[in-house]
Amino acid sequence: MSIVITGATGQLGRRVVEALLQRNVPAAEIVAAGRSIGKLADFEARGVQVRTMDYTDAASVAQALDGASKVLLISGSEVGQRVDQHRTVIEAAKAAGVELIAYTSIANADNTGMKLAAEHQATEAILKDSGVPFAILRNGWYLENYTEQLQGTLAQGALAGSAGEGKVSAASRQDYAEAAAAVLIAENQAGKVYELGGDEAFTLTELAQEISTAANQDVAYQDLPASDYAGLLAGFGVPQAFADILADSDLGIARGDLLVSGSDLRALIGRPTTPMPAAVRSALAAV
Repeated sequence: MSIVITGATGQLGRRVVEALLQRNVPAAEIVAAGRSIGKLADFEARGVQVRTMDYTDAASVAQALDGASKVLLISGSEVGQRVDQHRTVIEAAKAAGVELIAYTSIANADNTGMKLAAEHQATEAILKDSGVPFAILRNGWYLENYTEQLQGTLAQGALAGSAGEGKVSAASRQDYAEAAAAVLIAENQAGKVYELGGDEAFTLTELAQEISTAANQDVAYQDLPASDYAGLLAGFGVPQAFADILADSDLGIARGDLLVSGSDLRALIGRPTTPMPAAVRSALAAV
């Protein structure tokens, strides 16, 4: 029996595999599945099973899940196609008779109006109707959503958005990966729904202030109408449809849709979540 990590070639998936190894799960009991398995050669060299899996290819999904006891379904990256892709994995997990499938959803999925949440909401409904034992990991925003854009932010001297003074409970990919690993190795997780977010929520104004202090450079938060922000993103090369979704997500932040109460993430990982100031300073050191 094995633990299968889908999307293991991605940044979150790789971290989950590493977190399982760090928790002394035998490498031979971990399956890292993804489309470009050449990216998983380092794990294979450590004894992890590596299998090709494409969400759009039901046969490859079934083969990747063969013998699985638990599955982590990391949500796909192709917005607009994810519901069918996720359904394929859920149906394969049911056919394989898995004891648990854990799914990376979005924070406050049951009451958010964010466009980005629609496919997560649909996937949660499929899970609930499937009859497969499941756990839902409602991940909040990644700190990396901001820190990976620091070069551009510093070059512009401004952090743009449409979030107003809404607060976001962001945490690092590493935090979310460790939480997923904790759920996968724990017992009695079926039916659990975790709302996951950072310990200290912050506004984009506060983020800009922290960047200013850490970089010793004036950076102001520029709050824009959503249509203007989407246009700005499109001007930087973001596809228009996705730019619209990102701007809508900022409106969600303004409403409090990505503000996570409780301490589920901290409890799962057994330590404080990564603070925003530490993430900013670490990212600046790498620029």
